[in-house]
Amino acid sequence: MVDNPRARKLADRIKVIVAQMIDTRIKDPRLGFVTITDVRVTGDLQNASIFYTVYGSDEERAGTAAALKSATGMIRSEVGKQTGVRLTPALEFHLDSVPETAATLDAALLEARKRDAELEALRASATYAGEADPYKKPREDDESE
Repeated sequence: MVDNPRARKLADRIKVIVAQMIDTRIKDPRLGFVTITDVRVTGDLQNASIFYTVYGSDEERAGTAAALKSATGMIRSEVGKQTGVRLTPALEFHLDSVPETAATLDAALLEARKRDAELEALRASATYAGEADPYKKPREDDESE
């Protein structure tokens, strides 16, 4: 997963090809609402890791994973035809954990906002433990003396 310009260019092209294939050519009923989020190609252009997300339940994710696994050969041959590289990279599909991570971060931020609001409410009703101004001041001489 090297940041090689040629590998990046190939990864972008593979992303487009796979997204089009899923949208138009793969007619597997197990395939859910899939979004290709990222493609990473190794520096030697031999392996491509395709990251995807699925909108739906765990059963739909499992069905989509099985459908993509069964269609990997057809997708790879189409990638080889459309990219024109000498050796077509081996494709591996990985379920992307970005939505779950984002949901966890949203929950943590919501909890932090709630605690900040509670702290602000406590701060508004707080009083000093001692005097309001704890610093000593120079004694003022009475002018009457």
